Amino acid sequence: MDTFETTLQEMKKMAPEEQKAVMEEKKAMCTCPTCPSYTTCAKNGNELMFCATGKSFMCIPYEKECICPTCPVAKDLGLKYSSFCTRGSEKAQRYENTLWGSKMV
Repeated sequence: MDTFETTLQEMKKMAPEEQKAVMEEKKAMCTCPTCPSYTTCAKNGNELMFCATGKSFMCIPYEKECICPTCPVAKDLGLKYSSFCTRGSEKAQRYENTLWGSKMV
């Protein structure tokens, strides 16, 4: 198991309030709002943590540039993928990789 999988397993054992506290800690580290792909719509919708929540809900139609690999959350959780706002969460991209056998680009 890698860091991401270990973190998910540990969080499954936590009480809901502990899980929420961990997510709030990660949100404070999130750099999504500084990304060139982040839009006013996403800001107004308070969309953050695409690596955990998945694609933007109709606010980010395309990638201008991706800063996911430089995000402290990505480093802390050992994330392998990027462009979460348009391609889906780390978990979703890992699942897709198991189905299709290659990393999405």
